[in-house]
Amino acid sequence: MSVTTCQGLGFVVSLLGIAGVIAATCMDQWSTQDLYNNPVTAVFNYQGLWRSCVRESSGFTECRGYFTLLGLPAMLQAVRALMIVGIVLSVIGLLVAIFALKCIRMGNMDDSAKAKMTLTSGIMFIIAGLCAIAGVSVFANMLVTNFWMSTASMFTSMGGMVQTVQTRYTFGAALFVGWVAGGLTLIGGVLMCIACRGLAPEETNYKAVSYHASGHNVAYRPGGFKASSGFESNTRNKKIYDGGARTEDEGQSPPSKYDYV
Repeated sequence: MSVTTCQGLGFVVSLLGIAGVIAATCMDQWSTQDLYNNPVTAVFNYQGLWRSCVRESSGFTECRGYFTLLGLPAMLQAVRALMIVGIVLSVIGLLVAIFALKCIRMGNMDDSAKAKMTLTSGIMFIIAGLCAIAGVSVFANMLVTNFWMSTASMFTSMGGMVQTVQTRYTFGAALFVGWVAGGLTLIGGVLMCIACRGLAPEETNYKAVSYHASGHNVAYRPGGFKASSGFESNTRNKKIYDGGARTEDEGQSPPSKYDYV
């Protein structure tokens, strides 16, 4: 799979996931009334993150919003926060991913900058997908707990023969939409991170060597190719090599053919 194809596929999949996360957050059917013991009813209840609705048999539907914040369960507020964080991160990642597409050129933007932007958007998509999946899973766990608690309290102490009337709620359509949308956003983020490796320029193995021009105060001597500045003393300490007197410059000079005679 080419880099452009992987990046484009990740962008499209993430876009579908973002749309699904927004739709799931706005849907009212997060929990629906369980009709297992009462299949024929004149009133059907279902609840969402922002309001609860009642649908009558005549087709009339009435919804009432949650006009309180502190009175709501803590788990419901946590689910709200996770879904909102997922939407915000996914939208920001989508804007970054648009400018990071390889088919879009803006000014002098090089491939290394596009690779960093692609990686950033991919990480945002992954975090947004995890937030959406976590929010839906927390709500589903709360529904399962309440369902079995309601089932246990439906029977009185009279031998379990008298059944009380109590509304139980089960999974709504918004939960499945949220799970699928979170998974798509997560997969799109992984594809964007994979495409980042192909956009990054390959590093060369050759090391550059810089050359500097000689200064004005450097003098070259044919003896040992050693440079000396104008502030350096002209006197040299003499050293004895093999019984002969040689200066330090002569000791560092390269060997000649007369040295081997």
